[in-house]
Amino acid sequence: MARTPIWKSIAATLSGEIADGRYQPGDKLPTEAQLAARFGVNRHTVRHALSALVTDGTVHTRRGAGAFVAQTPTDYPIGKRVRFHQNVAAAGRRPTKDVRAIETRQSNAAEAEALGLQAHTLVHVCDGLSLADGQPIAIFQSIFPAQQFPDLPAALTASGSVTQALAVSGVPDYTRAWTRLTAKAATATQALHLRIPEGAPILRSVGVNVDPSGTPVEYGRTWFAGDRVTLTLGDGIPE
Repeated sequence: MARTPIWKSIAATLSGEIADGRYQPGDKLPTEAQLAARFGVNRHTVRHALSALVTDGTVHTRRGAGAFVAQTPTDYPIGKRVRFHQNVAAAGRRPTKDVRAIETRQSNAAEAEALGLQAHTLVHVCDGLSLADGQPIAIFQSIFPAQQFPDLPAALTASGSVTQALAVSGVPDYTRAWTRLTAKAATATQALHLRIPEGAPILRSVGVNVDPSGTPVEYGRTWFAGDRVTLTLGDGIPE
């Protein structure tokens, strides 16, 4: 009778411990050295076991950081109303946004066209990360007409929420006019921010939000980590 390879036994043990809740989604596993000492094997054998868990989606690795238990993908509705905090909270996760930069500059051609502006009109640009339970799930860039919302940067800095910032700026409600979804491969920079391997699958969402009169108020681009988010088509989460 053929013996089970040691690396398969280690992978099965770790998989069982994850299933039993010893390690929760997002938890870091012990280091290769610690696992090698625990199982009495060399690090190459441990690395083989971890590679198998990566292949079946149980864990993911980050260069220089270690191996982590994979998260269950977060359901994220894309519909008439797209609200990050409400969508993530409705999926049972803790939503946070990390605003990395806010600047006011001239719009490029695509931004001006999407917002119905003259070429090179000033816009506010907000870049950052969207997180669920502290794990980055998306990179976002939101662009707003500066003349229409002169105080929006301060409101975004204070709240970290587009919905709240627009409400303070006189737009209590807005809806999605259109959305385009495209599959992409993560660039080195995107991979760094999302903590995924370079070339990993991501989904790019491009869309425009409008106020009740139909005037564009936000042109947004979002890059979702493909294995952390399940985009669903529907009406989204109501206010």
